[in-house]
Amino acid sequence: MEVLKTIGFVLESLLLLYFGFAALYIFVFAFAGLFPARKRNPKLDKPHRFAVLIPGYKEDNVIVEVAEHALRQNYPRDSFEVVIIADSFQAKTLNALKELPIRLVEVSFEKSTKSKALNKAMETIGDGYDIALVLDADNLMERDFLTKMNRAFNSGFRIVQGHRIAKNQNTPMAILDAISEEINNHIFRKGHRVLGLSSALIGSGMAFDYTFFKEMMANVNAVGGFDKELELKLLRDGNTIEYLNDAYVLDEKVQKSEVFANQRKRWLSAQFVYFRRYVLSGLKELFLRGNVDFADKVYQMVSPPRVLLLGLVMGFTMLYTLVESYLKLEWLQVSPTIWYGIAGITVLAFLFATPTKFYRVATFKAMATLPSAFFTMFLSLFKLKGANKKFIHTQHGTPNS
Repeated sequence: MEVLKTIGFVLESLLLLYFGFAALYIFVFAFAGLFPARKRNPKLDKPHRFAVLIPGYKEDNVIVEVAEHALRQNYPRDSFEVVIIADSFQAKTLNALKELPIRLVEVSFEKSTKSKALNKAMETIGDGYDIALVLDADNLMERDFLTKMNRAFNSGFRIVQGHRIAKNQNTPMAILDAISEEINNHIFRKGHRVLGLSSALIGSGMAFDYTFFKEMMANVNAVGGFDKELELKLLRDGNTIEYLNDAYVLDEKVQKSEVFANQRKRWLSAQFVYFRRYVLSGLKELFLRGNVDFADKVYQMVSPPRVLLLGLVMGFTMLYTLVESYLKLEWLQVSPTIWYGIAGITVLAFLFATPTKFYRVATFKAMATLPSAFFTMFLSLFKLKGANKKFIHTQHGTPNS
């Protein structure tokens, strides 16, 4: 019995440490996100020249609309160029794109990745640009997106993340995905900037000093999660990532559970891969150089995704309540009260981070699918092997008939 108590105490302590810290972490940044971040005033009044880089793999359903929409910016027309990076497009799609005043770069790889496409495109278009703006093939920028990005670069930043929001909320899963993105925006972008740390990158709607980005990307070979690898390298080198909460780009949210599962499996796999790769350097940078930004990012690689955190914390809270009330297992030594506290700050963090526009009937109906989303992500934890070594394509738009 003493052995069971000792084992139970160790396991309970590890669970409390992991989930307790994760809950406190998102609570602190969710609360900080309720306040405005400090803004820098522009030092220049220069219209930078943008290369709007839009890589796409078999995105025939959406790419023409995205290219047309990208041209409608309220920004000097001679100061930006839309560059479509076409991988495995149909001939009729390529012909339609060639009719538009854009730059079309056709690419083909034995194993396609976003990083390969971006590197090939920058090699092809040359160096006549000040800023590289990366979009996904389904992204639609608001009309003044480039103007707001330009202002941030005139304020002295050279890495800027825009505010990605949902393009669609047409299914319960799409609503949950939209809320998830906004929670992450609030905690990992706005909340971090309020407290003086860098924003997280998100893979699209992000802009970089062109020459700097081209040099950095030459050393990025990620199959999945290229933005995570890039972000870790940027923060390790002491760069700051700005976040523009009022610069919007619309992104298509997943509509089906199987697409959600594939997407999350890829993200989870990338997180664990980069945590293993950078954990030692993260500790070194923190304790020897005081690089909190980098250490914070390394921790994010091993922190539980928000859906899993909420589901597991609630699960452990109910389990301990059941044990305390009915089973009376002596080898469980932690009071349910502690788990009540962890559950409480987790729920508060979610409430702080969820925009008020989502407090509506459709959201509460969509929450009925939350248990399904939790189990989908939980099961994905056991299917991560090799997920980061192959390209997993997320289909966008409605398939052509």
